Amino acid sequence: MMTITRTTLGGVLTASALMTVLAAPPVRAAQPNDNPSKNARWQDFKEGMFKDRPVEMHGDAVIKLDAPARAADASVVPIAITAQFPQTPSRYIRKIYLFIDENPEPYAGSFEFTPDSGLASIETRVRVEDYTFMRVVAETNDGHLYSAVRFVKASGGCSAPVGKDDAAAEASAGSVRLQAEGKTVADKPQLVQLMVRHPNRTGMAMNQVTRLYASAYFVRKVMVSYADKPVMTADVNFSISENPNFRFYFVPHASGVLKVRVQDTKNKEFDSQVAVNTGSGSPSSTQQTSSTTP
Repeated sequence: MMTITRTTLGGVLTASALMTVLAAPPVRAAQPNDNPSKNARWQDFKEGMFKDRPVEMHGDAVIKLDAPARAADASVVPIAITAQFPQTPSRYIRKIYLFIDENPEPYAGSFEFTPDSGLASIETRVRVEDYTFMRVVAETNDGHLYSAVRFVKASGGCSAPVGKDDAAAEASAGSVRLQAEGKTVADKPQLVQLMVRHPNRTGMAMNQVTRLYASAYFVRKVMVSYADKPVMTADVNFSISENPNFRFYFVPHASGVLKVRVQDTKNKEFDSQVAVNTGSGSPSSTQQTSSTTP
């Protein structure tokens, strides 16, 4: 008797197993009227990360999440996470966790802040693979947890085809630019934008030129300091879109240097810095960029 087989990424699938897969009912996509607290992936993450600590599910008085109800491009979905009070030594948001329920890796990462951050707010762009609840959890310095949730309609953001040359994209990775926006005023939160040139590959997208799947390769850590004091640290993964872009705040108490170090999954490091002059009323445009390879 001849056995019909089909090759898959995991090896070989027999004909009977293939029929079982084809006969299985389709997985139901998440819907806006679902109860976000009942999502199994979220429950697993919550139990593993926070144990028995309660999470306030209506935490909009502490943290807000803005995201499009329907994304124009699932591979570049803009989001804004906004703190509802300023950072002070006595009360501040220590860490923000980002979770996208239906992504292949739901835990998209975390962002750490200090009182010198001024505001624990951050904007970035993410990939969304399927209709999903997207949520942030803010952890305050007293250990309390507050969540904000939004539903986003998008699909294919993590597996979207790549039309670029993978080798060329990797070779050009590492350009890092810091840009302070608006007037710089001592002791006031200063908005800054960080732009990183990097393919941030998911490993799940077929290259339309080679018809092959390139391995995952993405930015995993971002460390920002001002006057040698940390103001924002991000631990992230491929859920962040190609060419990662972050907007956040820091407080310049006096003139100093804003520095960033970016690390990726090949242990490459990319550095940049910009001098900030609080006396001139505007940030300096002087910037230095360098990269190191292990």
